Amino acid sequence: MDISVVVPLYNEAESLPELAQWIERVMLANKFSYEVIFVNDGSTDDSWRVITELSRRNPALKGVCFRRNYGKSPALNTGFARAQGDVVITMDADLQDSPDEIPELYRMITEEGYDLVSGYKQKRYDPLSKTIPTKLFNATARRVTGIKNLHDFNCGLKAYRNKVVKHIEVYGDMHRYIPYLAKLAGFSRIGEKVVHHQARKYGTSKFGLDRFVNGYLDLATLWFTGKFGGKPMHFFGLFGSLMFILGFIAVVVVGCVKLYNMHHGNHYILVTDSPYFYLSLTLMLLGSQFFLAGFIGELIARNSPRRNDYEIDEEIGITQS
Repeated sequence: MDISVVVPLYNEAESLPELAQWIERVMLANKFSYEVIFVNDGSTDDSWRVITELSRRNPALKGVCFRRNYGKSPALNTGFARAQGDVVITMDADLQDSPDEIPELYRMITEEGYDLVSGYKQKRYDPLSKTIPTKLFNATARRVTGIKNLHDFNCGLKAYRNKVVKHIEVYGDMHRYIPYLAKLAGFSRIGEKVVHHQARKYGTSKFGLDRFVNGYLDLATLWFTGKFGGKPMHFFGLFGSLMFILGFIAVVVVGCVKLYNMHHGNHYILVTDSPYFYLSLTLMLLGSQFFLAGFIGELIARNSPRRNDYEIDEEIGITQS
């Protein structure tokens, strides 16, 4: 099969028939063998009924229905697990992503050798309250992830080589960082294509401003786990040791200042009356806790059953013993 199209959706019953016809028209015009996997994320409207009717008319249209609303990331992960096409395309169900982009995205994966191609909505039909935070968010994501060539991490229109979606796990709200997840999994050929962005035709956006706050928190989580997930002592141990050493030096300085003043007959105060003594003790305590957190993290990582699970792309002449 050439292409699997994964469409996560929530309360998009009005747009589904038009989207299905549009995808079918593009696929037939380009003679692609294909499947469309609609993942109904607990919709409360008639979305599932519409998907059922569409599937009866065209067996290439398939559906998965969640019992309740879990979010876009679980919907994508479920669709990825079921995708059989050589190239997997994701798009939103609100008709803001154009299926006419599919042939070129497919070509970039199959002919230019990209592992992942992300859409870039250069001209957006969104209010400033959405576009300005989006630009700030993407600038931060580029800096943290090191993927400098992407302008729109959160664009729903993306294309993947099949083995990419089989080797990444999209959970929580991590769909915003699928290119980074792919990079962490060893898929470094990541490209971008300028795509057409259409104004929403039906309904309203299902995402609020809280996604920007959550997005930064998720980015911090991915950065930390990607860099220190397998070696937590390198982070906690380093900072813990530095804090303990600084606190210890500060305690020694406070004691030496008192001894010096005593020896020269100067006025002095008790060590326990100095605020610097307690600040020093706090640094030492925090440093010890950081160090112990890293030590416990190392014990957990060492005893993990997946500690030696590495992504192997290909093998030649290897016999498993």
